[in-house]
Amino acid sequence: MRLAAIHTYPVKGSHRVDHDGARVEPWGLAGDRRWMVVDAHGVGVTQRETTALVGLRAEVRGGGLLLRAADHPDLVVPEPVDAEPVPVRTFRSRPLPVPALPAGPPADDWLTALLGRPVRLVWLGRPARHIPASDREHDTGDRVSFADAYPLLLASAASLDTLNGWLATAGEPPVPMARFRPNLVVEGAPAWAEDGWVGRRLRVGSARFRAAGPCDRCVVTTTDQETGVRGKEPLRTLARHRNVGQLLLFGLHLVPEGPGSVTVGDPVTVAD
Repeated sequence: MRLAAIHTYPVKGSHRVDHDGARVEPWGLAGDRRWMVVDAHGVGVTQRETTALVGLRAEVRGGGLLLRAADHPDLVVPEPVDAEPVPVRTFRSRPLPVPALPAGPPADDWLTALLGRPVRLVWLGRPARHIPASDREHDTGDRVSFADAYPLLLASAASLDTLNGWLATAGEPPVPMARFRPNLVVEGAPAWAEDGWVGRRLRVGSARFRAAGPCDRCVVTTTDQETGVRGKEPLRTLARHRNVGQLLLFGLHLVPEGPGSVTVGDPVTVAD
């Protein structure tokens, strides 16, 4: 089993960035989801609400962020290290706000024009708890970015192949791995082998992870990550084949057990 791909999403909900290697920090891959677009109430704006985010190409640059999108001028956004923090929440239902630093009017205006609605850009200078400990079996405390729940998401190429086989049987076209927005993609394991890794430890390169649990999928998986066009698959097929307790499962949440690094081609091993 080997690591086949590495991805980060510098702004929550933005287009992926592909990497040959990445540094692993306590809260996930370096540069992954440390920025978030929020509405006037300080609640995260994601692809669940607006598919226009697929057009946002964000790149981490030393000390800041480069924002790019078709028909928009590039914008460099410095990390707002001296800004006064504001409370934000990743989702409206999250009871715990976290202090984030506002990027400022140029970034806000740029993103408002892109998304067609008033928004702000904020930066998570220091990861903070935004999920109560009682809400998850494996609590990560404050070691998480603006990710939905856990620091990293792993997906299996063989599991996607099986899912695409089910789609073909139903007369539907295949979906690419990008629909599931993973950080790490592994190949060489049997389909759905990751179901048996929950609670176990994985080693990838010099990094060690704890497998926290399977990932429940949402409407974002039905969104073409290049065009923003939304359909019904693969959720409809996952509902037929991967419905466990009303959760539609694909992928595995990971929690780093310490710093390290990962590189495409690294062996992946699983231990108790």
